[in-house]
Amino acid sequence: MEQTKYFEEYEIGASRVTNGRTITETDFVVHAGHTGDFFPHHMDAEFMKTQRFGQRIAHGTMVFSIGVGLTASVINPVAFSYGYDRMRFVRPVFIGDTIRTRVTITAKEDDPKRAGHGRVVERTEVINQKDEVVLAADHIYVVERRPQAA
Repeated sequence: MEQTKYFEEYEIGASRVTNGRTITETDFVVHAGHTGDFFPHHMDAEFMKTQRFGQRIAHGTMVFSIGVGLTASVINPVAFSYGYDRMRFVRPVFIGDTIRTRVTITAKEDDPKRAGHGRVVERTEVINQKDEVVLAADHIYVVERRPQAA
């Protein structure tokens, strides 16, 4: 869905939660193939039986990718992603877990590099089926300011 939203329209504290997505073994295999990360923590069930979590854990980069992808249901044509800061892998994600993403506007500021734009910071939290945060990051958008009336 496309929704034009200018810098002035973002409200600190505004929040939304995405639909859920269950993590599968296929996700693990495909992500390992894409990234080359075949560490036993993700791919060796027998090894992981001897480790702290007792089972394979999802690649943090996979959880991030899927979690961010879940937020892509709203497209703002006057905004673009500037990047992510302060990413943390808070808890492990396992095969069979269902994740969803909560985004909350936490800050707005002028963009020092671009006249007519501002920066919006959106706290991105990937949450499991137990409502536990498993990944957190700050997503920074560069957003156009509302055009001035002539």
